[in-house]
Amino acid sequence: MQSGDKYGNGTLPSQIRSNVCTGINGLDFHYLEAGFEGKNKPLIVLLHGFPELSYSWRNIILPLSESGYHVVAPDQRGFGATTGWENSYVSDLSSYHHVNLVKDILGFVSALGYEKVASVIGHDLGAAVAGWSALIRPDIYDTVVMMSPFTGASPLPFDTTTNIKKDKDPVDSINDALAALPRPRKHYQHYYRTRMANSDITNSKDGLAAFIRAYYHQKSADWKGNNPFPLESWTPEELAKMPTYYVMDLKDTMAESVAKHMPTSQEIAACNWLSEDELQVYVSEYERTGFQGGLNWYRSAGSVENRRKLELFSGMKIEVPAMFVGGRQDWGSYQRPGAIDRMKEEACTRMDKVHFVDNAGHWVQQEQPDAVLNHLISFLCEVR
Repeated sequence: MQSGDKYGNGTLPSQIRSNVCTGINGLDFHYLEAGFEGKNKPLIVLLHGFPELSYSWRNIILPLSESGYHVVAPDQRGFGATTGWENSYVSDLSSYHHVNLVKDILGFVSALGYEKVASVIGHDLGAAVAGWSALIRPDIYDTVVMMSPFTGASPLPFDTTTNIKKDKDPVDSINDALAALPRPRKHYQHYYRTRMANSDITNSKDGLAAFIRAYYHQKSADWKGNNPFPLESWTPEELAKMPTYYVMDLKDTMAESVAKHMPTSQEIAACNWLSEDELQVYVSEYERTGFQGGLNWYRSAGSVENRRKLELFSGMKIEVPAMFVGGRQDWGSYQRPGAIDRMKEEACTRMDKVHFVDNAGHWVQQEQPDAVLNHLISFLCEVR
């Protein structure tokens, strides 16, 4: 264990400490924690997304722990100060398959000395790990909170002819049609799976700090272009209604796409949820690691091998109490048509709460931490 303000740059409260758990499924897990004093406190696990870190929960960890919990937020495989993961454009993506990511967190929880978890809470890519964790191991996770939609296991492809057609991921399947639109486009996940994506971002013309600032800004409620609505279908014409950070102009890199919407100096100064010191935490870590570890999540999620492993859980649902919390200005809730309804009505049997937080985009726990905390604490009190 290592104590200290690993990511803080002076921005983390002293009650949050930085630790490392070694030898977990091939990883040495770095994590932030609070509420570690004393014994027999229920555990809460917070799982970040892309391009984020455990630090993304900086405004949630301490106040959540003050409600009587031991709260931990690890850097997941491929991110931050956690080590032992493959940091290259690899052909073998098995370590990034969802079942192995679930195993990562299960091993981490066990190494902390817990047999039960009061809640596993995930945002963005972390919502998938939280969802699969609760579905696969309901004996461990008492509740689950998703901050991005989780739609669970796909039906088994009993018809072998249909199975052959489904071997291609929907994102990759639609990309040719997107490119053929009058305004040629491409899906961001298709782009993130390319070999050049990491280099495009890390070597972007305006620099890494400008990229992260622009990317965070455009996907937040601060960008006035975020007025999401449900899409009618998974068609190129419908998908093209989304902003270019989701359905990109065909010839743009992601850095070029978000650079067109770089916030002004006045907007940056008014951004009270991501100060320059806080931004620098992300910049310094991604300068050190690059983005390939996180990008491998997108590559793995779309792989035939990952989807076939998940067929084992076809027909299973999340049976533990579940809640969804998202930003009202977050297009991520609508990027897969019907995902919210499928999550509530098909993937989960006990999801009674679906909350959309006002004045929050994709980074809901960073943009509006107080509102998110209120929803979390209320939910946990109800199910305790």
